Amino acid sequence: MKFQWTLLLGLAFALIVAVFAVINVDPVTVNYLFGESEWPLILVILGSVLMGGIIVGSVGLFRMFVLQREVKTLKKKNNSLEEQLAQKETLPEETAPQHEIEDIH
Repeated sequence: MKFQWTLLLGLAFALIVAVFAVINVDPVTVNYLFGESEWPLILVILGSVLMGGIIVGSVGLFRMFVLQREVKTLKKKNNSLEEQLAQKETLPEETAPQHEIEDIH
């Protein structure tokens, strides 16, 4: 259900950007560090949205990579602890400390 809401919000955002881009077709001057050029505003808007999406996607991928590495580390630690617990449970009774009661009579 969460994916459906995300998809709907993404489509609504894309529609809003498309409407703004189609309305704004006038040429604008884009200043770079080394020069300037004229581009239609529609391309500037779509390029800005695309670059924003790439930046957000890159940050999301990096965060996902870090979390996957952490999950892998924690799974290894969990498996080693489970093995240690299984070894302690299977110890023979003779190695376990036994308390004997002496008969005083």
